[in-house]
Amino acid sequence: MSTTFQRARRPEQVAARREAILTAAAQMLRERPVADISLRELAERVGLAKSNVLRYFDSREAIFLEVLDRTWTAWLDGLELDPGRSRARHVRETRVATEIATSLIGEPLLCDLFAAMASVLERNISLEVARDFKGRFTANTARFAELVRAAVPVLDEAGATHFAGAVVVLVAGLWPHAKPTEVVATASAELGHPCGADLFAGGLTEGLVNQLVGLAARAT
Repeated sequence: MSTTFQRARRPEQVAARREAILTAAAQMLRERPVADISLRELAERVGLAKSNVLRYFDSREAIFLEVLDRTWTAWLDGLELDPGRSRARHVRETRVATEIATSLIGEPLLCDLFAAMASVLERNISLEVARDFKGRFTANTARFAELVRAAVPVLDEAGATHFAGAVVVLVAGLWPHAKPTEVVATASAELGHPCGADLFAGGLTEGLVNQLVGLAARAT
């Protein structure tokens, strides 16, 4: 970046600078997990000093929370749930839960950020950033719940909201197993265990189906 760019103060220049930082962060996340990316490396990718990056975001964690919010919003924008026409018991719920799991399996960036959210990304942020992120997180959770409820009308608002939250928790808990270290992958293979990717995919699908079928059964 040029010195002129670094010292720019006009709102549109500040917005462009923030966008450049977020774009670089998203690109780096496609190369390696969020836990492996330092603020120094991110600043170097953008072409700024760390101190200059911190003029536009409170912390490294605040940057990645913004990327998380954008990634989740984009996923919701593209999510289409088809419950099918079957009236057989729990077929609708199984189909919808499987569609959600399949979609998430194809979004490793979102899964990585969900997995890092509570344990890493929410640990070094200001109250202002926390309020802003949690407000948007709650709005996206409600939006997701409404999409699920539209596909599975037997659920009430509380049930759909519970399921939406459970999706995030299951992804966060299972994702770290998707990419084990080489030695862990070798040991698991020797024991006949499925590979990490299959373990994540199978566990997520089974977990979401059980959650949605269970909530629908309780609702009726």
